[in-house]
Amino acid sequence: MSEQLAQEVTKIKEAAAAVDAALPRADIAVVLGSGLGSLAQNIEDAQTLSYQDIPHFPQPTVIGHSGTMISGRIGSARVYALSGRFHYYEGHDPHTVILPMRVLHQLGCRKVILTNAAGGINPQFAPGDLMVIRDHINLAGYNPLRGEHCEEWGERFPDMSNMYDKDYRALAHHIAAELGMKLQEGVYCGLSGPTFETPAEIRMLSVLGADAVGMSTVPEALAACQMGMRLLAISCVTNLAAGISKHPLSHQEVMETSKMVERNFSALLKEIIVRM
Repeated sequence: MSEQLAQEVTKIKEAAAAVDAALPRADIAVVLGSGLGSLAQNIEDAQTLSYQDIPHFPQPTVIGHSGTMISGRIGSARVYALSGRFHYYEGHDPHTVILPMRVLHQLGCRKVILTNAAGGINPQFAPGDLMVIRDHINLAGYNPLRGEHCEEWGERFPDMSNMYDKDYRALAHHIAAELGMKLQEGVYCGLSGPTFETPAEIRMLSVLGADAVGMSTVPEALAACQMGMRLLAISCVTNLAAGISKHPLSHQEVMETSKMVERNFSALLKEIIVRM
C-alpha cells in the first residue's frame, strides 16, 4: 500500500471513529440533497454531529446543505441522516466527494438512500415529481474509484448492472401507491456543474436516454456499489431543464420546489426506511 493510499484509509478510519464516539450506530443511511433536509424532523431520539466535528469532513458551501450528521430512529429502524453532501464543483477532489460513503461502510452501514434535486428532461415530468433512479449515465468527467485500489473497499472492477437495487425500487413504488403519490422512474445523468446545462446539452442527454440531470449522486452511488451496499436513489425534479423550461434556471427555484414537496417526500422516505 502506497503512502497516499494509507493516508486515505487513515482519513476514513479517523472520521468513522469520531462518528462512532459521538453517535449510536445505524443500519440505514440517508443522504439528503438540496432543500430535502426535512426528513431529519421525523427522526426520534435524534443525536446530531456537525461535519465540523468529523475529521476530514469539509463544511458544505451550498444553500440547503446544513452540514450535520444525525443518528436516531424512524420506527424500529436505526438511521443516519446526512444533511448535506460534498460536490466536485465546490472544489473537492473525488475521494472527498465519496468520503461519507467510505465512512458509512467503515461503520457497518450497508443500506443507503441517496436523494437529490434534479432537472427534468423527460417531457412527461413536471416540477415536483419524484423519480426513482433506475440507472445512470456518468458524464461528470471523472470516476471516484480511479487510483490505487484498497481490497477492503470491494472489487477493483465492480459490476454496475443492479447498482440501484431492483427490490428497493419495487418497494418504493409499492409504498408510493399506498400513499396515493405519483412516483416516476428513469435514468439520471450526472454532470460536474456548477453551471446548469445548455439547451444543446439537454437535447444531447435526451437522445442518450437521460430522464433527469444533476450534479451529484453518481460518485456516491459508484462507491456504495463497489463496497456492496444496497442502494436506493430518488430525485426530486425541482425544475425543467434548459431549453424545456420557459424561464431562466436558478438555485432559488430548486429550493422553492424542494420546499413544496418536502412533506410528501419525507412521508415516502419514512415508510421506505421502516420497511427496508
